[in-house]
Amino acid sequence: MFCPFCRHPDSRVVDSRTSDDGTSIRRRRQCPNCGRRFSTTETASLAVIKRNGVLEPFSREKIISGVRKACQGRPVTDGDLAVLAQKVEEAVRASGASQIDANEVGLAILPPLRELDEVAYLRYASVYQAFESLDDFEESIRQLREEHAGAARREADASATGAEQASSSSAGRGVGE
Repeated sequence: MFCPFCRHPDSRVVDSRTSDDGTSIRRRRQCPNCGRRFSTTETASLAVIKRNGVLEPFSREKIISGVRKACQGRPVTDGDLAVLAQKVEEAVRASGASQIDANEVGLAILPPLRELDEVAYLRYASVYQAFESLDDFEESIRQLREEHAGAARREADASATGAEQASSSSAGRGVGE
């Protein structure tokens, strides 16, 4: 690392700190030649391979702008979109690859978007899962309804089990206990 003041080709790391979002490291360095201190920021690079083969740096802003279109008219805030973009970046970086296909980024958006807003999910999925007919929409809606029904059954079963346990524990007590 060259010193920005005297261009000496070496420096010593004095302090290292991870950024709040955990995606970069800030290092305080000192030049052994002139003694001045400076900061550097290090990040792991992540490139997206576009359909035409061009490499482009990963951008949370592009995620947000693409998903914002699917969320038009929906009760989704800018903060919600920022959290979604962070989840997508974490999922993409977890793959360990330094380059990822743009379509894979689009597919990585689907699970957190589905949690955020199902209508926006269907809008977005229609592009990235290449819906070709109403049947594709109907199938996706059917899957969402089945998941809702399954979740409701699990919730009802859990509350019934909790009620049974509460009544059985109180039934064993006698008078004067």
